[in-house]
Amino acid sequence: MLLWHGMQADARLVVRPLARSLADRGAAVIVPDWNSHAADGGRADLLGSLNFAAEQAGDPDGLVLIGWSLGGAAAASLTLAAGHFNVVLAHTVCLAGAFMVPDPIRGRVATEELSREDVGSTPFTLLHGVADAAVPVQASRAFAAGLERAGWPVDLVEFAADHGSIAGAEYDPAADRYRPARSGRPLQLAGEVAARIVSATAR
Repeated sequence: MLLWHGMQADARLVVRPLARSLADRGAAVIVPDWNSHAADGGRADLLGSLNFAAEQAGDPDGLVLIGWSLGGAAAASLTLAAGHFNVVLAHTVCLAGAFMVPDPIRGRVATEELSREDVGSTPFTLLHGVADAAVPVQASRAFAAGLERAGWPVDLVEFAADHGSIAGAEYDPAADRYRPARSGRPLQLAGEVAARIVSATAR
C-alpha cells in the first residue's frame, strides 16, 4: 500500500498511527515524503514514490493507493488517468479527499475529470468524517455521486470523525498543525479506518 499524506510538511509522521494500524493487519505500507510547496506542487515526488512502490510490490497490478486530504485528491487524479501514467491500481482509498481543489498530479479538479468514455476498473473507497471542518464531507459525497454517474465502482463510508482523526491524527491548535494521535478516539479511529481499508481492498 502506498499512503500519500496531506500537505503539512511533516505529515509523513502524522499518519504513522494509521500506517502502523495497516501494518498490524498485514499490509506492507510505504509513506513517502512529498513537498506540496515545490514548484511542481509535489508532482515529481508523488510519481517517484509511485514508481518505487510499484517496484517493491510483489504483484505489479496489486498496488493499493491511499491518499489523505490533498493526497486524496492526488490519488483520485492518478486513478482517473491511470492509463496515461501506465499504471494499474488494485484499489484507491481517499481519506477526506480535497476533491474541490486542483490536484498536484494534473492540476485539475477531480469532479471535473469524470467521463463515461474513460471509466476504469479500479474501485474507489471514500472515507470521510462527518465532523470535518477543513474538507466538508460534501466533497466526498459529490465525488462519489460523480463516480457513480460515470460508471466507476465506488463505496462511500462516513465516520464520526474530523479531518485529522479520519487519518489517525489530531489537531494541535497552539501549533496550528496536525500531529500523530497518541491516545483516545483518534487512535481508536486509526484502527477502525485501517480495518475498513484492509477489508475493502482484500482481493
